[in-house]
Amino acid sequence: MGCWNKLCGLKAGIGAGIAVAILGIILIPVGNNIIRETVTKESVIEPGTTAWDNWVSADAPVYRQFWLFDVQNPQDVVENGSKPKLVEKGPYTYKTRYLPKENITANPEDYTISFLLPAGAIFEPSMSVGSEEDSVTSLNLAVAGGYKLFPPWVLEAAIKLNNVSLFQRRTVREILWGYKDPILKGTLGLFFPYNGTYDGPYSVFTGKDDISKVSIIDSWQGENHLILPWLIYSILFSSDGSSFSPFLDKKKPLYFFSPDISRSVSAEYERSLDLKGIEVYRFKLPTLTLASPAVNPDNQCFCTDYVVTKNCTLAGVLDISSSRGQPVYISLPHFLHGSPYLVEDVEGLGPSEEHHVTFLDVEPTTGFSLRFAKRLQVNMMYGPSKIITVLKKVKDYTILPIVWLNETASLDDETADRFKKELLSRVDMLETVQFTLIGLGSAALVLCTVAHCLVSRNNKLV
Repeated sequence: MGCWNKLCGLKAGIGAGIAVAILGIILIPVGNNIIRETVTKESVIEPGTTAWDNWVSADAPVYRQFWLFDVQNPQDVVENGSKPKLVEKGPYTYKTRYLPKENITANPEDYTISFLLPAGAIFEPSMSVGSEEDSVTSLNLAVAGGYKLFPPWVLEAAIKLNNVSLFQRRTVREILWGYKDPILKGTLGLFFPYNGTYDGPYSVFTGKDDISKVSIIDSWQGENHLILPWLIYSILFSSDGSSFSPFLDKKKPLYFFSPDISRSVSAEYERSLDLKGIEVYRFKLPTLTLASPAVNPDNQCFCTDYVVTKNCTLAGVLDISSSRGQPVYISLPHFLHGSPYLVEDVEGLGPSEEHHVTFLDVEPTTGFSLRFAKRLQVNMMYGPSKIITVLKKVKDYTILPIVWLNETASLDDETADRFKKELLSRVDMLETVQFTLIGLGSAALVLCTVAHCLVSRNNKLV
């Protein structure tokens, strides 16, 4: 009778093991649905969600580091047409994006939210190599700009009247944020005006009706496409880069809009990384982004000067003069991924994939950007002239680097711990319960089955 009781108990154990294992298996799709619903709810841009807190004002400080190119042989360039010799000076670091978004207005009828992005920059001496009053020899912005904007005789007269040359000695503060220019009789600077200005207005989708659209830009400065008809795709389907739709597919590129170049760009998955205990996907700017129009037809609109771009075969720079109102060429730092002669036309450049590429580190479940580095270089062009004295010895068109910047941010330890506690810990706990139930049920099933077989065999021997 005892043996039969043992067999019954073991059969009950087998049944319980099967039931527990099945429960664990059932919890997988149920748990995944719970995870998806939780993440979806917290990713919507509306008050009370995790996304909202991060969206209104960035938790992590955002810094812009500037490296300026100091021309070592300005007189030799003007008098003999020599190659410019450049020495990189930096970083000069500023805290930016520390101000929360303003004029936030929800538009529930189309599930969008509009806002203004205030601009501000605070110099950070402890993160810089020197002060804002450090001087560098750089291209004269008015002369380089006037080379394409004014008739040669007009620019020549202005140069002589104001006793200026192709190059000028200015402080870091002046070149970046502005100075009184003697030729233009106004304030001129690479990033003037900046402090006290606003980017936007933007309108982005909240994701309330369709989470796949969260953070995608609906319009910028009142337009859902740029003025130039060939750039109509530029804003559509692009994020602002702070977050993307959750549950990323690493096989698909991410699109984000950059107001610095007035267009959207894509980033492709490179590898997975650990960031403060959080798995992130690194997406990098592909070489195709700044390829020549012959390779990437999407860049045809940035080819405006067939002579300078060598019949649109020039790779690595985008002419954004039409959107900036001045002759400016944007590239990756040190002309990374650019045509070889861009680097060869000057001395002192050393392109580096590690230091000069743009990347995003995105948490794949939520789609939140937890670390990024946006790296751009601002260049201007000058060339030969039979009329302008300071350009008579110049042999060919030269796209000269002025400054490159690294805008970067990364979540701190406190934010990382809160992120793991509020979201990832729930996911991990649910997965632990699932696999614990499956493991316990399977173990009980195997042990009770083996024991049942042994007891049954002993009964037969008896």
